[in-house]
Parts: sequence; C-alpha cells; structure tokens
Amino acid sequence: MSKWNKSTLAIVAICLTNIVIHLVFLDNLEYHRDELLYFSTGLHPHFGYASIPPLTAWLASILQSVFGYTIFAVKVFPAFLSGLFTFVTISITRELGGNNYAQILSGIALIIMPLSLRAFHLFQPVCIDIFFWTLIIFYSIRYVNTNLDKYLVYIGIASGFALLNKYLVALLLISLLCSIAFSKHKNIFTKKHFYIGLAACLIICSPNLIWQITNGLPVINHMSELNAEQLVNVSRITFVVDQFIITLASAFLAIIGLFNLAKSKRFRYLATCSLLTFSILIILRGKSYYTMGIIPLLIAAGAVTIEKYVLHKSIRMLLPLAMIAISIPFLPFGIPTYNQAGMIGYFQNLEDRFGLVLGRRFEDGSIHTLPQDYADQIGWEELTAITAKAYEQISDKNKSMIYCENYGQAGAISIIGKKYGLPEAVSFEDSFMYWIPTKLEIEVESFIYINDELGQDINDLFQDIKIIGQISNPDAREYGTTVYLCTKPKYKFSQFWNSVLEGISSR
Repeated sequence: MSKWNKSTLAIVAICLTNIVIHLVFLDNLEYHRDELLYFSTGLHPHFGYASIPPLTAWLASILQSVFGYTIFAVKVFPAFLSGLFTFVTISITRELGGNNYAQILSGIALIIMPLSLRAFHLFQPVCIDIFFWTLIIFYSIRYVNTNLDKYLVYIGIASGFALLNKYLVALLLISLLCSIAFSKHKNIFTKKHFYIGLAACLIICSPNLIWQITNGLPVINHMSELNAEQLVNVSRITFVVDQFIITLASAFLAIIGLFNLAKSKRFRYLATCSLLTFSILIILRGKSYYTMGIIPLLIAAGAVTIEKYVLHKSIRMLLPLAMIAISIPFLPFGIPTYNQAGMIGYFQNLEDRFGLVLGRRFEDGSIHTLPQDYADQIGWEELTAITAKAYEQISDKNKSMIYCENYGQAGAISIIGKKYGLPEAVSFEDSFMYWIPTKLEIEVESFIYINDELGQDINDLFQDIKIIGQISNPDAREYGTTVYLCTKPKYKFSQFWNSVLEGISSR
C-alpha cells in the first residue's frame, strides 16, 4: 500500500473516530433542555423563531420523519457532522501547506478538545455554526491559494446557510471582511463574483430576514434577554482562561498557529480576523465557546508549524500520543463518558483530591454537582412519566390542556411524551409562544400545570388541585419541578385564557 493511501486511510479513520465517539456516549444521559426545544420547533417548521433562525428546526423536522423522536434521532446528526467538521479542518491544514503529519496532528487535536466533544454531543445550532465558520474559512483560503472566483460565490452560499442557523456567524463575516480590506487581498471588493456571493447570501437567508421584520425583530429582544440574564455574568478574565480549558492539550497548537498566521504575508488576514473576533467577544462579554469557530483554523496552522520545525521522528510520534494521554482523563469535561452517577463521582473526585470545581459553575455563577449542560440532561424522562400519570387520570382528554412554565418542560412533554401519547404542551416561553392556541375550540375542564410552584392564578381558578409528583433527582437542574392536576374550574377556562393572552400581548 502506498504512503499516500496510508495517510488517506489515517485521515478517514480520524474522521470516523470522531463520529464513533459521539455515537458511543449518546445516551449516557437524557435529552438536553435545548435539544427538546429545537426538536419541538421541528414539529412546527417555519422561517423563524424567538431565539434561533429556522435551519435547526428544518433539520429537526427531517430527522423526526426519518428516525422518530428517540434520543438517537436527536444525537445522530451532530455526531456525523463532527466527522465532516474534522475533514474540513484537515483540508484547511492541507491548504495552509500541511502534509500528512500536520493533517493527522490537526485531526487528532480537534477530536480530543473538550469544546468540540461537547459541541457535537448536542443537537443545537452551535455544532452547525462551528461547521459553517470552518467551511467559510476554508473557502477563503482556497480562494487565496487558487485565485478562482468561484470560491467567493461559495463563501456567499455558505454564509447564507450559516445565517439561517445562527446569527453569531455575522461576527466572523465582519471580522473577515475588515481583515481582508486591510490586506493584500483587498482586490476581492472589485470582483464581480464577490457581489454574486453577497447576493446569494442575502437570497438564501432572506426568508428569515423577512420573518424577522414582519414579526417585529424578535432577535433584538432575545439578545437583550441574553445579555441581561447570561452575558452580564461573564468575566472577561474567565473568558480568556476558559480558552485554555476548552482546548486543553490542543491549546499550544492554537497559540503557535496564531503566530504562524501573523508571520505569513499570504495568510496574515486570518490572524487579524482571529484577533479581531477574540477582541470583540472579550469586549462584549461573549460566552467562552463563541470562539470555537476560529480555533480549528489556529490548530491547523499550528500543526503546519510543528510539521515544519519538529523533524525528529520520535518527537513527532510522541507529540500526538502525549496529547491523547493528557486529554483522556478530562474526556468527561467534553462528553458524558459515564452515566449520571459516574459523572457526579468524577467531578466530586476532582474536588476532593485537587480542590477543583472546573466546569460546574452555572450561567448564574452558582456551583453545582454537575456542569450545567449535564444537569440539563437529567430529569426529563421522570417529568414526562409523571405527566403521563396525570394524563391517564383525565376522563375526557379532549377537554384538557398541558401547560409548562419553561421550554425545557414543554419540550419534554412534546417530544418524550410521544411514547406516552401525550399532546403537545403549551408554554409562553421562547418559540413555544408562536404556536399557543389563541382561540380555544373547547372548554378546558382538566388542566395539567407544570412548574416549580403553584401559581396563585391557577389556585384561584380551580376547585380541585392535586400534586401528582415532582422531579426527585437533586442533581437535575429541574429538581423540584412539580406536576399538578387541576380540575373543576370555578369559571370558564376560556375566560381565564383570554385574559392571560391579553396580558402577554400587552407586554
């Protein structure tokens, strides 16, 4: 077998390994809160939603039609996308001048990063966003290397689909264009194909742009809430430190890669783009993982540098092995390699032996037994089973409604509830507000109410209120969430419902 064939097989094996890793550990925990939301949007495909553009929902709808509503259906797409993401990054390494060793090294570095492990473990816009950032950067490098105008159109097309997935990619596009404007490649702004690509981008993402305009630009409200509830808690120092934690053994490659790009006349614009992206995120208190779209580029550039200057065969062999050895003990930071008890034990052991509480700080700054992403993957099956128990007690199910206070609860009932024959839940949070019933066809006589406590308005409305059960797992983020079965309304439910809708619309 030729050397070329061996290296190709190694690269294919690396890409497949990334897929296998994500499939092996897909069901150690339950659905994630956000996965339940995004899979619920797949039940109502449209051109936009409260917190996301429509691409994720469209994909969810396709996955549901093929695989149903199982946890495999939720996890299979990001798992396979991780392999494609690895391949594109390896292709970037090749375009930057990397040969077989650099390509293999960059692929291994990508797989073992906690951040990429986590991103492609969850069905969220994040994994798709990272993929598109990487693809756009790849096409920009291909254009520089080949001077073929078609890549300017490809960038536009990829950007259009990226904007249909997550608006964060606008940061990359702005940074990239600003960097190119002050580089030796600024002549792209005189190219006809640049404007064809721009037009293609606008055409592709126009359904969501039109939807945003016709719905009063809900993205502005979403960004305001995100800033007020989450980003305000982000420490700039923590953001910088987190870059080393989320890349771990691959961090040194990213640092070397940044210097390598800065020294290169051909690719210096990529170093400028990277620094500009990092700077904007630090200033705006972006979440640590928002940088993930830039990191594959830096790792690829770092691998090229290592290949160029590290020539000793033994060192070349030991380097990826050492990176893997360092990363294996920290795999649970990126992906749940154990079940719930095992994950809790792992993080508790870190605290007991080393005094470390890394990764266990929630967005509100509080510290828990598990990282927030893992605590958000516990309790949903229990909640749905309790709700099914409540639903069984309703004699006339046609005159019933299930209400949930937040989108995680509503997503659990709408998606996991399929196996119990539960109807979709009603909620006013996030995208669920777009398909709430504005006019009741029947008078609701039985009302399943899911919240952490009973609202006074519900208490005033119903004569008979029973607690059916609550999430009993103390490590779940939804611990204590209770299912109430409310019957015998004191006055017409439709009257109550109309007053609620009027209150929501007046906000």
